[in-house]
Amino acid sequence: MRSLVRLFVAALALASILGLIGCASAPVRPVNLPPPVETNAMGPGDVFEVYVYDEPSMSKPFRVAPDGTIDFPLVGSVEVEGKEPQEVAAILRQLLRDKQILKNPSVSVSIKEVNSKKFTVFGQVQHPGQFPMTPGTTVTMAISLAGGFTAIADRDRVTLTRQIGKAKEVRVVFSVAAITEGKITDVPLQAGDTIYVEERVF
Repeated sequence: MRSLVRLFVAALALASILGLIGCASAPVRPVNLPPPVETNAMGPGDVFEVYVYDEPSMSKPFRVAPDGTIDFPLVGSVEVEGKEPQEVAAILRQLLRDKQILKNPSVSVSIKEVNSKKFTVFGQVQHPGQFPMTPGTTVTMAISLAGGFTAIADRDRVTLTRQIGKAKEVRVVFSVAAITEGKITDVPLQAGDTIYVEERVF
């Protein structure tokens, strides 16, 4: 009887060891997240340069006001929030014609400062907060900008929340440790993304 008990305990121990080995070697799944949407749409705080051919008084930088508008010479308030540079140029051309300020204006617009697009990092990072979005920013870069992980951060449980369109929100949990170890690829960010780093369970 004792021999059977010993065999049973040994079998359980072996199964436990094999289970641990299996977990350690289990493949890490890539992050299943819709690709980021890149846009040059303007928002409050952004600065862009307007060039109107042969009209130096109108050719200068403008900062988008909190209400999403600019005050353009001889035209007045112009709504620019959510519009791409080429759209703003077309609107200004049309307004200058409609108000009979210029007969056939040539207008171009170029972005100088992007201040409206941000992402958020909070949880177990050294300096949680909002950070300006720049093209090519990834999750690991974002955590680095936030000062890196705290001593009690769970690098295997990081949550990224992304807004898809106006009504849908997607949330994924993944391992940043797996990214830094090269097991999965880094995750590119989109303006408005929120990253939350969990606390490690001891």
